[in-house]
Amino acid sequence: EYGLRIGMKGAGCAGTSFIIGFDKKNDDDETYEKENIQVYISKKHLMYVFGAEVDFVENEIERGFVFNN
Repeated sequence: EYGLRIGMKGAGCAGTSFIIGFDKKNDDDETYEKENIQVYISKKHLMYVFGAEVDFVENEIERGFVFNN
């Protein structure tokens, strides 16, 4: 029922940020599957997300998901 949501949030002077989290599928989502995990991306975010790589980084300074574009 839940899948991994990847998208964008924010606008204006501060710019936009990538988001990642677990969510239910919405009517305007495109659905992809990667290693048996459903990935949901809103159709309005597709052009910003395509080509971006999501990675997990863990080192002395940071730990978490990173978007490489």
